[in-house]
Parts: sequence; C-alpha cells; structure tokens
Amino acid sequence: MSWINEISVDDASDELKNSFRNIIQKRGKLSNIMKVHSLNPRSMKLHMDLYTHLLFGSSPLSRADREFIAVIVSVLNNCSYCIEHHAEALRHYWKDERRLNALIDDVDAVELGHRGKNMVSYVRKLTCSPSSVREKDILLLRDSGFSDRAILDIGLVVGYFNFVNRIVLGLGVEASLDEIGGYIY
Repeated sequence: MSWINEISVDDASDELKNSFRNIIQKRGKLSNIMKVHSLNPRSMKLHMDLYTHLLFGSSPLSRADREFIAVIVSVLNNCSYCIEHHAEALRHYWKDERRLNALIDDVDAVELGHRGKNMVSYVRKLTCSPSSVREKDILLLRDSGFSDRAILDIGLVVGYFNFVNRIVLGLGVEASLDEIGGYIY
C-alpha cells in the first residue's frame, strides 16, 4: 500500500465510496495510486480526471505513444510502481516482450527510428533537466512529424508522470502482482 494511512472501501464515506466506484467503472479496478488519495477524495477525483483525459482522451498521440512516454519517464525516475503498471499497458499495445524488457533495461537500447529517438530525447530532457529544454528541441519534434498539439500532449504526459512518480516515491506506494494487471486499456 503506502507509508501513510488510507481509508478502506469498508470505512469510506459516501463521497469516497462514490469515487472508488467511479474509478472501478472507468478502469476496471482500483489502483494503489488512487487509494493513496483516500484521505483527500477531491484530489482523487481530479487526479483520475486528469489521468483519463491525458491517457485516454482525444490526442494526435496514440495510446501506445502515451504509455511509451509513461514508461520512459518512470524508468528515468526509477519509479518501479509506474514502470510495472505502464509496462503492462504498453505490453498490451506492443505485444513484444523482448522489446519492452529492453526498453525498461535501457531506454536507448530499443530501435525507435527518427521520430521515436527525438521524442525520447525530449522526454529525457524534460524529465531530467527541464531548464535545459530549448526551442530547438521543439523544432526537432516538429521535424520528426509531430504537430504542435502532439508536442503539447507529449509535454503534458511527461509532466503528469513526473507528478505521479513523485507521489508514488514520496509516499511509498507499492504495487502487488494482483494489483498490476486487469485494467481496462
């Protein structure tokens, strides 16, 4: 679970039970990253709304692209919880266990082509040294075929996963084997 107290489904207020129910309806089950918000149901709802919008909403980025970004950010931050969760989702799209494991072991070890390499470069810079991002980084993404809307969405997904990685790492949110799989992708 985590290093802070959490309210169980059995002990939840009506508002919290509704939040739990809505998450289960959208995702198929309740993840530990959402359970950690149980002391603040409003933040849970807003977090879930942001997550579903960025990962499942309309975007020029494919679902696989967004899960790919999630894994890269989480690998760079050494956030095993998010690596496990989003590698499971990316596995659903890639259907290539060897390639997925190579990505997790070394982000640069996977052949990604020009588009993918430039996206990884931007994701790395924005995650590890955000103040070093320059307009030329955006121009490289454009030259790789990304529209400005796609570039915005890359930045939003990178920002979101840096946010979530810090919640997970800062509160000791853990993943169990039964909690990782079984979500609606």
